Amino acid sequence: MLRALFKKGHPIELAGSGLLLRVPTLADYEQWRALRENSRAYLVPYEPTWSDVELAQSSFRERVRRAEREVMEEKAFAFFIHDISGDQPVLVGGINLSDIRRRVAQTVNIGYWMGETKANNGTMTKALATTLPFIFDQLGLHRANAACLVDNTRSIRVLEKNGFVQEGKAEGYLKINGKWRDHLLFGLTKERFELNRTDK
Repeated sequence: MLRALFKKGHPIELAGSGLLLRVPTLADYEQWRALRENSRAYLVPYEPTWSDVELAQSSFRERVRRAEREVMEEKAFAFFIHDISGDQPVLVGGINLSDIRRRVAQTVNIGYWMGETKANNGTMTKALATTLPFIFDQLGLHRANAACLVDNTRSIRVLEKNGFVQEGKAEGYLKINGKWRDHLLFGLTKERFELNRTDK
């Protein structure tokens, strides 16, 4: 169903709490580049190492193509987060639903990033909340997984406010800013989501 809609040119959009989440398009490039450049120092401690080449328009074009291809295959959904509370939508961050596994697993991994201008004001908490009905209702998955650096208290709050519970710790889980870093592992099941959901 989602594949058919996207193929016919209907964008997959999620809206809520003054935010619009949608798959990136080529028209997003200038806002995306400016946000990434202006937030570089803020994001570096929390992300894999980025090169200047990755901010080039050609790299962004491939990023958009990959996002479209993964949506068509229902393998992943890369959403840009837009603040629509003002006169014009403003790109403020991104949230990725990746590694979707079907059959007996029915799981997805969640990752996200926020530009410095909208950090620490609840925007990411709202953005994540906006994706959960899509994950559990539209995609029909049973479990969402997420991981964050052990000292990233802001990300921990985002997950806990959305019903995720800490389930463990993984040593050297991801290479962040050039170093293999330990991460805390979080999970949210459909049952717990239904118990806590606010959009009933």
